[in-house]
Amino acid sequence: MHYLDYAATTPVPQPVAEVMAAELTEGFGNPSAQYPLGREAKKRMEAHRAVIAGALGCEGKALHFVSCGTEGDNWAIRAALWQNRRVGKHIVTTAVEHSAVLETLKALSQQGYEVTFLKPDGSGHITAAQVAAALRDDTALVSVMLVNNETGCRFPVEEIADLLRGRQTLLHTDAVQGFLKVPFSVRALGADLVTLSGHKVGGPKGIGALYIGPRLPHPRPLLFGGGQEAGLRSGTEATAQIAGFAKAVELRLSTLEKDLRHMAELKAYAIERLSAIPGLVRVGEGEAPHILSVSLPGYPSQNIVNDLGAQGICISAGSACHQGRASHVLTAMGLDKHTAAGTIRISFGPESTQGDVDALADALSRHQRERFPMLG
Repeated sequence: MHYLDYAATTPVPQPVAEVMAAELTEGFGNPSAQYPLGREAKKRMEAHRAVIAGALGCEGKALHFVSCGTEGDNWAIRAALWQNRRVGKHIVTTAVEHSAVLETLKALSQQGYEVTFLKPDGSGHITAAQVAAALRDDTALVSVMLVNNETGCRFPVEEIADLLRGRQTLLHTDAVQGFLKVPFSVRALGADLVTLSGHKVGGPKGIGALYIGPRLPHPRPLLFGGGQEAGLRSGTEATAQIAGFAKAVELRLSTLEKDLRHMAELKAYAIERLSAIPGLVRVGEGEAPHILSVSLPGYPSQNIVNDLGAQGICISAGSACHQGRASHVLTAMGLDKHTAAGTIRISFGPESTQGDVDALADALSRHQRERFPMLG
């Protein structure tokens, strides 16, 4: 198998699985229990929190565990709007956010909120100047992702934070595709709320985290109940997933510089190899080292994904061919119909190799030779 879909999810290294297994079978205590088994579980959980918070550049008390990036995005947006409920009901975001953000804002727009969606340029980028032009006196929240999950474009969150200084407007960033992929810390980033996900960095599915900054001293919980996570996110903590998340972060940090360089070099190699395929074009100009989108105009991306998948090559369709419509990201970029419909996303991890890229390039060339293109 040639796995080239690391932006979708990542394999769990053996040390991560072993830590999780030990937590499930030996250290299975409830962290809220007052006997030694529970207190030890609580102690380990706080140590795990410190590892992830350290990688993010914040104190452990500012990091709260959630079930996934989607929950983190939902909580961040709703907490920010509750905090700024007297500021107004205007929100600024981009047209290329993850659906966890877009669908939340869609629901809020039916509750009286007004949302301004900023479109990227043809390269996939958003500028701080666009955000500045969209701000109003009643803007309660700006939500802009750090790295786009389809194009790999890094958005200028630091510049946006600078222009919001002195305003009550809060800033949220979905950093799911940026964490341990592009260098940043929450202090340098300047965002008030930052969402993370474990399974994008070698951790298990079912665990994420939300950083909540000092401008939200009393954030509104998304879930109410037993008062876990400092009373902010009730529900018995997923201790095995938390342990796996922390171990994955620890492993990534130990080789981070080498891994980022490896992925960047592999991406450059892929651009070179794939550019030799007649008619293939690059989509967007993403800076992130792990994401590359390309298109074979006229060849439906879902057909490519299915054909290559049958050969053991795992990639994603950059075009979510739902009822013939291109993905919202590609539509917002203004791609023509055939280019958008033929777009695929390739994404790399520390384990990816040139052999994976070679297999992909060869398979795409065969697909182009042997399959009829889409007509019309």
